[in-house]
Parts: sequence; structure tokens; C-alpha cells
Amino acid sequence: MNPVRILVESMADEDAINAQMMNARDIIHRLDPGRFHISTFVVGTPDPRISKRPNTRLIRLPLRRQTPRILAEFLFGGHDLLFYVKASPASRWYMKLRSIWHDRRVTVGTVESQSNWRDESTIAPQNIALIEQTVLRCDYLFSNSKSVKRSLEAEYGLPSETVPTGVDTKFFSPDWERPNNPRPRVLFVGSLRPFKGPQTVIEAAERFPQADFVIVGDGIMAAEIRTAARRQPNVSFAGVLSRTSVRNEYRQADIFLFPSRWEGSPKVILEAAACGLPVIVRKHYDPETVVDGQTGYMVGEDDELFSRLHQLILSPTVRQTMGRAGRTHSENFDWGRITCQWEQIFWRLAGNRRGCVT
Repeated sequence: MNPVRILVESMADEDAINAQMMNARDIIHRLDPGRFHISTFVVGTPDPRISKRPNTRLIRLPLRRQTPRILAEFLFGGHDLLFYVKASPASRWYMKLRSIWHDRRVTVGTVESQSNWRDESTIAPQNIALIEQTVLRCDYLFSNSKSVKRSLEAEYGLPSETVPTGVDTKFFSPDWERPNNPRPRVLFVGSLRPFKGPQTVIEAAERFPQADFVIVGDGIMAAEIRTAARRQPNVSFAGVLSRTSVRNEYRQADIFLFPSRWEGSPKVILEAAACGLPVIVRKHYDPETVVDGQTGYMVGEDDELFSRLHQLILSPTVRQTMGRAGRTHSENFDWGRITCQWEQIFWRLAGNRRGCVT
């Protein structure tokens, strides 16, 4: 059988740090080039893992007015599957036109957050409408956790299959030999938005002056967090870092603190665990990447969060035990395993379109 031809609506640029784009690149470069021909888009310098992959076509986009070129590829590209369909103007136009053209290509959308978007004030109504007109109209939907699957069913009555977010456990790995920090080092990595809880990290630093806190990320709260960090002597604000620099921060830290209340399956939790860190997360979204009490703690409100953080700050032995357990657990989510799941899915869906048995 000829290779399955897949158009991935994402950017292959090596400096694109959007989580979905990074996930797409991690999947693309691992797909068997003998079975899958991949087309995807690029604006700047492509990720070398993608540019060196056989049976791959990089579609160069201009800096501006990208929608016509992307839409043209949707309509005339000759692909079997359209994967990682985004909430974009090009996708919206394609969804309108495909019913008129009786287009039989299979569209595949992924949902990587809770679906009660209207309850989150930082998500604009027009963005929600765009999601509903694009991603949620795909032929097949995939959630990245059981919690996300339940949320999608509750909010929209839409079924989905579950494929977890992965982690590159070869790249994100511990430095077990590094010298111990003279003071416990607590790390946060994420978008600086209210629901992510960077303000809680600042409060934790005020409560525990015996530890050092590092905040990595950017977002609408960046100026506020930067100002707060300057006032708090045990807080460092690192801003946006490269993938390698983020890994270095994981390796130098002792605890990963992620107070977010509204998530799907955050990849930063897996990255931290893969680097041997115990993690503290909220139980609100029931993250399957954490085993409560073994690889870290799932907590409810702030009092419990601060209590668990205090325990880890005081106990290097518990930190080490949980960190090693977290590393082992993260290997269940290695991108190699997750990509195998996607390969089986793509082969099945392409077989359905071609009318053959897989």
C-alpha cells in the first residue's frame, strides 16, 4: 500500500514554542517515513528533526497573509488525512467548503484542555466560536486525557478517543550526579495567566524564605510577576527560555510546583518528572501523569498545596524517592510509545477512507 499522506496543520519552525506545535513536531519526526508521507508548514528555520525526515514536505509560508496558502493546501493538496486541525481562519474556510465539495478526506482534531472555555475569562468568545467552527467539526476527535474526554462529552456531547501527551525521555532526563543545592530550589514553568497560578508561586516564596523559587514563562501576567519577583529576594524570573535552557532548569531544581487549576494534560509535568523532579499539581483536572503520594502530590486548595510543599522542602529523601518514581512513571508516556498509537490510528483512519480493511 502507498504511504498515507498526512497534512499536519502546524508550524515546523524550530523556535515555535507553542505547546501544540511542539507536540506536533515530536510526533511528525517519529512517524515511520515508509508508511507516512507528511506535509506541514514552516515560516523560519525548520526543526532539523523534521527537515531531515524522509518523505516529508515543508510548505513555506510568508510572514503575512498565510491563510490563502494554507487553505489552498487544504483544498488541493491531495492528502488522505488532515491532522492537528487548528482553530484558524484557513480551517474555518475549509470546513465551510468541504461539505459543498463532498470532500472525503478525513479530518482529525485534538482537544488538549477542558472544554468549559466559557468559564475561563482569558479565552475570548471569538476564539471559542472559532474552535467550535473548526476543531469540534472534525471527523474524529482525540482528547489527551480521560478528564478532557469527559469534559468534551459534558460540554458538547461529543465523543473522542484518548491519546496522552508524550515526553521525550531521552532529551528530558535527570542529572543525578549534580551537586546538591545549598537551598531547595522550586521551579514553575508555564504560561503566565491567572488560572496557571504564578501568583501562588510568589506567595509560596513569601511563606518559605528558606527555599529559592524560579519562574519560567511568559503571558499576560508577565509584567506583574516580574515586578513581584524583584520585590521578593528568593524569586528569580527567567522569562521565556529555549527548550534546552528549560531542561537545564528542570535538572537544577529540586521540586516542580504547578498550581494551575484548569488544564488538560500539561506537558511540563511530564518534562519535570522525566528530569527526576517530584511534582505538586492540582487535583482539579485529575492528571494521569502523576501518582499521588508516589511521584508527587495532587492537592486541592492552597493550604494543602503549601503544606505539601513544606514537606518536600524539609525532606531531601522524600524528594529523591519521589523524583526517581516520577522518572520511571514518565517513561510510560515516552513519545516513542505515543507515536506508535498515532501510527495505528492514522493507518486505521486512512483505511476507512480508502475503503480497505486494516
